[in-house]
Amino acid sequence: MKFVDEATITIEAGKGGNGCLSFRREKFVAKGGPDGGDGGDGGSVFVEADESLNTLIDYRFQPRYKAENGQNGMSRNCTGAKGEELVLKVPVGTTVVDIDTDEVLADMTEVGQVEKIAQGGFHGLGNTRFKSSVNRAPRQTTNGSMGETRNVKLELKVLADVGLLGLPNAGKSTFIRSVSAAKPKVANYPFTTLVPNLGVVRTEKHRSFVIADIPGIIEGAAEGAGLGIRFLKHLARNRILLHLVDMAPWDEVTPGESAQVIARELEKFSPTLAQQPRWLVLNKLDMVPEEEQEERCQAVVDALGWEGPVYRISAINKMGTQQLVQDIQRFLDEQAEALAEDPELVEEQAAMRRAIDREGRARIEQMRDEIRAKRRGDDDFDDFDDDDYDVEVEYVKY
Repeated sequence: MKFVDEATITIEAGKGGNGCLSFRREKFVAKGGPDGGDGGDGGSVFVEADESLNTLIDYRFQPRYKAENGQNGMSRNCTGAKGEELVLKVPVGTTVVDIDTDEVLADMTEVGQVEKIAQGGFHGLGNTRFKSSVNRAPRQTTNGSMGETRNVKLELKVLADVGLLGLPNAGKSTFIRSVSAAKPKVANYPFTTLVPNLGVVRTEKHRSFVIADIPGIIEGAAEGAGLGIRFLKHLARNRILLHLVDMAPWDEVTPGESAQVIARELEKFSPTLAQQPRWLVLNKLDMVPEEEQEERCQAVVDALGWEGPVYRISAINKMGTQQLVQDIQRFLDEQAEALAEDPELVEEQAAMRRAIDREGRARIEQMRDEIRAKRRGDDDFDDFDDDDYDVEVEYVKY
């Protein structure tokens, strides 16, 4: 099974059944009058958030979905049957967007949530509906209306409280292995995670949070370099971002320059996301001589002009990670309390998430348009293919 976080499909709600034109015809009953029944309503299309799913791959291979039409009305005032509704199951965290209008039809953030995304057609009326004292033999009927047809994009964003941001080999996967039971691949040579990984960090018996590790971002990602910036959309729902910096890089790029690359790419992707709570985490300090640690750390802070929280850790031997985890839990608890006490703050948060979604969606589409244009001009250009990589997303508890 592959990890697929986007799919484009066409959905069509069912057409309403037509009304029936009929008159009662029985032996010994003269001029029995109209008895045409109404049609049935067409089936609507719904989406349901299913916790057992973690990818949209099924929708890559079947791009069209149609609900059942309503049955036509029948004689003897029989109403046609309603069309069966169509329920599309999607992973929790999926956003449904109308491609033609750019309208967000549904944001599936809770298990079991059900939303209607296409209205079925309404039934037509049989001729019985039109009889009156002056029109005893009506021959009028109405046809059922067409159901809504939409071209929609399904966008999956992993649900996590904390997102890890950094260059490849910054130690994000090692960090998530250190603080949770998630086991993403790590090695002592440079490579990058290819799909998001999730881990549940348990700080106390009934207190925990979810942390997400996304593929590393490289310089030029906003123009399509490496895996591009398409995975940055998975940070849109995070309440706090951890910017991990490799303090003992294997190449000649300094930690300060590496940190600036991430800051620039994040700003290009979404200025609103770049303004969200972000903590600086200086990793791999166990590989830096003790007498050089202070100078290197200060160089990163100065390069970014950083004024926020700074943590110095070594994820591989868990140095400083416990304090970081406790501070994260405290921050999330305080934020949850503030949201519970202030309804206006909840709406502000929702508006901010929508702005991040819009900016990210526009930037990703722009990047893809640029890649398509480059491919048209260069037949040998090799674009990133979603289907090249296996799924690795899983929830595990510590």
